[in-house]
Amino acid sequence: MLQPSGRKSLLALCVLAACALSTVESYVCTQCFLDECGTDKQTTCEASHGCFSNKQEYNTSGQPSSLLELKGCSPSTCVPLSFSATLGKEMTFAFGRQCCEGPQCNQGEAQAPQKSSDSNGITCHACYSETDIACTTAPLTCTGAETKCVEVIGTGVDTSPGGNMLVRFGMGCATETACNLKGEIVLGSLKINTYCVDPISGSRLLTPILSSTLTGLFLLKVLL
Repeated sequence: MLQPSGRKSLLALCVLAACALSTVESYVCTQCFLDECGTDKQTTCEASHGCFSNKQEYNTSGQPSSLLELKGCSPSTCVPLSFSATLGKEMTFAFGRQCCEGPQCNQGEAQAPQKSSDSNGITCHACYSETDIACTTAPLTCTGAETKCVEVIGTGVDTSPGGNMLVRFGMGCATETACNLKGEIVLGSLKINTYCVDPISGSRLLTPILSSTLTGLFLLKVLL
């Protein structure tokens, strides 16, 4: 038979377990992919971090714009993100991801940033390749909110039967939110890393963390 102290300990454990279980939430989210996103299908997400909606618009080589839209449950912490980029004269891309918590909070239309044709005075080295991690650059006049020069490297696997490795490389203009992305998935299966680059030389800029680390190492060397 449990002593009074033992019963108190057991009661405390039961209370903690009940509290832990009560923090596990489930959401009813709208879930869809591509053309299905007009049907408002529902799914229950057990122990979810909420709902998300994702919209991507891209245009290659002057072809009509293509649209990719996704909605569903967030299996991990959802981080909102919105950016656009123009890589050479071959590729324009806009990406928007919204996060929310609550029943079907992602039911509305997902939003991606709208591009502008108004020059902003910035010029970047620009090019686009689907065959190699390099390409010959040419000057590109940036527009709208795309005030940063970037380098984008994308790799992945074609999801069609017998799909080959995908390689994408580009340089050009982008919104500041497109700088220094690591492992972001776009266009279904393409994993991209992005880097801010110098508008004059086209070389990668140091991130604030790396810059401060190098500064610290230099000061340490001086002091020693």
